[in-house]
Amino acid sequence: MSKSKTRETIESLVIAIVLAAIIRTFIVQAFKIPTGSMRPTLIEGDRILVNKFIYRFQDPRRGDVIVFRYPENPRLAYIKRLVGLPEEELELDDGNVIIDGEAAEEEQVGGRFYYNRGPFGTADEPIPIPADNYFVLGDNSANSRDSRYWGFVPRENLLGRAFVIYWPPNRWRLIK
Repeated sequence: MSKSKTRETIESLVIAIVLAAIIRTFIVQAFKIPTGSMRPTLIEGDRILVNKFIYRFQDPRRGDVIVFRYPENPRLAYIKRLVGLPEEELELDDGNVIIDGEAAEEEQVGGRFYYNRGPFGTADEPIPIPADNYFVLGDNSANSRDSRYWGFVPRENLLGRAFVIYWPPNRWRLIK
């Protein structure tokens, strides 16, 4: 290979690596689902894409399936459904999510039964969500360690919104 061809190849590789790093850091990132805490929405082994720039332009919404840095160990990424917004009062009552005294719409909270478990999931005890924090639940409430156990997710811990399952091919679909 001539010197100019070698240089051209190296420059192309460097550009590709830099572009990949920028895309992964700021635009979209792939994640693999390790547990069944989001069943049936997401199952073990699903590979998803997460939109990492959306929350720069809009606030997170109830019902979003979000990826965030786990508050107790920020090196870990978790995925859950966002059910409680900043400065709301949330209560889990007989499997239902109650927001500021009113039942949340099923499609906004995954239409699941949420068990009263953990220090933040006690029945008949409304939970005030602090400013700039969120309350998240796994769709598989019986098998999920979520805000009921460890509290709130600060806004700065949000990594993005999951939007598509891309692998395996038979599970390809948009995430709702």
